[in-house]
Amino acid sequence: MSQEKLSDYVAAQAKKLGVPGVAVGVLLDGRESYASHGVTSLGNPLPVDEKTLFHLASVSKTFTATALMRLVAEGKVDLDAPVRRYVPELKLADEQAAARITVLNLLNHTAGLDWNLIDDGKGDRSLTGLVAKLPELPLIAPPGARASYSQAGYNLAGRIIEKVTDLPFEQAMTSLVLEPVGLSDTVYGLAEVMVRKFAVGHNRSEDGAVRAARPWGAFREGARGDNPGGGLASSASDLLRWARFQLGDGQGVLPTRALHRMREQTVALRASSLGNGLGICWFLHDLDGLQGIGHGGSGNGQFAELLIVPERNFAVVSLANAGPDGYPFNQSVVTWALEHYLGVAEQVAEPVPYDEDQARQVAGRYEIDAMNLDFATDGTRLTLAVEIKPEIREASDEELPPGYPAAAIGFLPGDGDEYIVTEGGLKGQRGYFSRDANGTVTGADLAGRLFNRAVQAP
Repeated sequence: MSQEKLSDYVAAQAKKLGVPGVAVGVLLDGRESYASHGVTSLGNPLPVDEKTLFHLASVSKTFTATALMRLVAEGKVDLDAPVRRYVPELKLADEQAAARITVLNLLNHTAGLDWNLIDDGKGDRSLTGLVAKLPELPLIAPPGARASYSQAGYNLAGRIIEKVTDLPFEQAMTSLVLEPVGLSDTVYGLAEVMVRKFAVGHNRSEDGAVRAARPWGAFREGARGDNPGGGLASSASDLLRWARFQLGDGQGVLPTRALHRMREQTVALRASSLGNGLGICWFLHDLDGLQGIGHGGSGNGQFAELLIVPERNFAVVSLANAGPDGYPFNQSVVTWALEHYLGVAEQVAEPVPYDEDQARQVAGRYEIDAMNLDFATDGTRLTLAVEIKPEIREASDEELPPGYPAAAIGFLPGDGDEYIVTEGGLKGQRGYFSRDANGTVTGADLAGRLFNRAVQAP
């Protein structure tokens, strides 16, 4: 595959979707190729390149998990031990759950914790402060019962790293992972970001205009509580270095066996565009018989995607500085790279024809602490709208990213509870509805998270 073809595709997709700046990297058999397009910021433009920093958001979790695995390999942490062995002050809304949650439950999202605590900008915003607030976090399932993506769970895992190393989380991560792997442009905090070239996030408003997003990533002053789950900034070149590490023998940082253990399935996922299952942090993908391991991230006007195919010594990273269009841009780049470099063609799921009775069974509002999902039918199609709760927007003293307006979804063949988004910024996302013993729909999964049903449509 020629560099020119990669560059042409990246530029064409960025222009088509109106993304101001993108950076893409591909690794195949030790050879790196990069393609960048556009600018760091519409208001203060500099050309994007492979050294430009983007907010990684949840791709940060792969670093946190790897650091914890190093502590496991060194005998300082036991994956099967209760979290309270390392964070004895942990309290939750349910005492039995607090006593039972293990380190592995945090790393594969089976702790039963809801998505996250809402940051009100008040009080202690460190990891210590986060743990103190965890009794306020809803529990959505008993520990180990099911996977549901939890930012709070990974932030709690970061507190384990602090307690075991007796270092602030960011210093511990630098010592355990970032410096040994040679990731000089993978950093926490605005002070480190601002001395490097970085991409500004952008959001598209209802009038179609693209405007700079504020704040930059998750880097609000004094807010360190989200760093384990989403606080890193990095570049395309550093992320390919990270991929090389994951494809290698551990470089003395992590035994090869421990590195490979992170790729082994620990829990299956149903009808999820994130993957078929979870290893230790990594989402696992069946790519026409090849195993892919990957993780994505979505921040305020920035999106990141990393996919690695160990059997083919392959990796692709895609970074984009616009929401919501950065998500379909990254997905299209990954799909294109798999096809053109590895010959792996994506199998597109086809929904079944609209069924009014089926649509009415699921129509209504579903929620987590910060967001609402609204499924609605007009008698001809079923739609999904995703929005940050209005009360959260009103209470925030910061600009929050826009939601996703109503877009069509279709049910997939099978038992009738799995669906796929067929248009809009979430096109291609898959999920499913869950039912109680009586067959009543009680929840909806989207992006690996369980949203409990709050209101049934009349």
